[in-house]
Amino acid sequence: MLPLKRITSACLLFTGLFSAACSTPAKETEAASASATSYFQSQETGVQDGGVKMIPITTPKGKFNVWTKRFGNNPKIKLLLLNGGPGATHEYFECMESFLPAEGIEFIYYDQLGCGNSDNPKDTAMWSLPRYVEEVEQVRQALNLTKDNFYLLGHSWGGILAAEYAFKYQDNLKGLIISNMMMSCPEYGRYAQEVLAKQMKPEVLKEIRQIEARKDFDNPRYMELLMPNFYAEHVLRLPLDQWPEPVNRSLGKTNQSLYVTMQGPSEFGIAGKLANWDRTPDLPKLTVPVLSIGGKFDTMDPEHMRRIATQVQNGTALICPKGSHMSLYDDQQTYMTGLIKFMKGVDKGEKKVAL
Repeated sequence: MLPLKRITSACLLFTGLFSAACSTPAKETEAASASATSYFQSQETGVQDGGVKMIPITTPKGKFNVWTKRFGNNPKIKLLLLNGGPGATHEYFECMESFLPAEGIEFIYYDQLGCGNSDNPKDTAMWSLPRYVEEVEQVRQALNLTKDNFYLLGHSWGGILAAEYAFKYQDNLKGLIISNMMMSCPEYGRYAQEVLAKQMKPEVLKEIRQIEARKDFDNPRYMELLMPNFYAEHVLRLPLDQWPEPVNRSLGKTNQSLYVTMQGPSEFGIAGKLANWDRTPDLPKLTVPVLSIGGKFDTMDPEHMRRIATQVQNGTALICPKGSHMSLYDDQQTYMTGLIKFMKGVDKGEKKVAL
C-alpha cells in the first residue's frame, strides 16, 4: 500500500481540482493554500467526526453497518479502496496519505462487512462474492459516487471484487484499478504450484507440503517456513522486521473465517468459494478505463496482469519492476506515480493512459 509536486519553474501546475497559476512566488503560495483549503474543507454538517460514515447495508440476513472514512475533497476524482485478504482491513492503504493529498485526489477507506471496523455477522453464508458486489453498490449510493467521479481500486481479493462489481455496474464508474490480482483463480493456482513453489528450496517445499497434506495449518511451523521463504519473496519484499506498521496492523486483524471460506487455508492457490472464479473470457465486456497493476515478484503472474490491459477495451498496464504483491509498498514510487497518472489521465478524457 510521491513526494510533493516538484516546482520546476515559477509556474505551479495544477490539474483537475487545482487551477493553473503562473505569477509571483507570493501568488503561487496563495494559490497553493487556496487549493489545500478546498481539498481539506469539511463536507460534514453538525458534529465533525473526521469524515467517518457508518453505512447501513441491507443483506439477506438483515441490516448491518460498514465503516467508511473520506480523506480530502475533490468533486472530480473520488477513489474508493477495496482491501484484500479476503478479510484484512483498510489500514494497509494508509500509505496513500503520503501521496494522494499532494495531488488533490480524494480517497475513501472502507472496511468490507466482516472486516476491521465494520460489523461482523460471523456467518459464513455472508461471505459471498455476489453479496459483496451488492454491498459495494450500496456503499457507492450512500457516498454519492457517480460515473463523473467514481474510481474503484481493488487490491488482491479486492481486485476480484472490483472486477466483479464492474462487470455488473461499470456504468457507475469513471475508472477501474485492478491491483495485484489475476482474473482467473485456476490460473493463479497453477502459477503458485508450477512457478512460485518451484522457486523454493526443495527441503523447505517438502516440509510445507507435508504440513498441508496433514491439514495442520495452525502449526506454527507452517508460518515459520512461509514468512522468509514465500511472504518475504512474493508478498512484501522488505526484511520481515521492517514491514510497515500499517501492513502488520491490518494483516494482524484478518478475519480468518472470511479468509479461509473464500481463499482456503493454503497459501498456494485458492481452495475456497473462489476456487473456480474465472472472468478472463468476459474481459472484453469492460469498456470503462482499466488500470491493471502487477509486480515482477508478485504472488500473481505479472504477465497475466499485463494481458488484462490488452483484453479490456480501454486498458493500461503497470508492472512494478521491483514490486511483489504489496507493490504499493515495495515499489512505491512506481506504483503511486502510475496510479496518479492514470486517474488524472482519465479525468482529462483519456481512455487509454500512457504511463
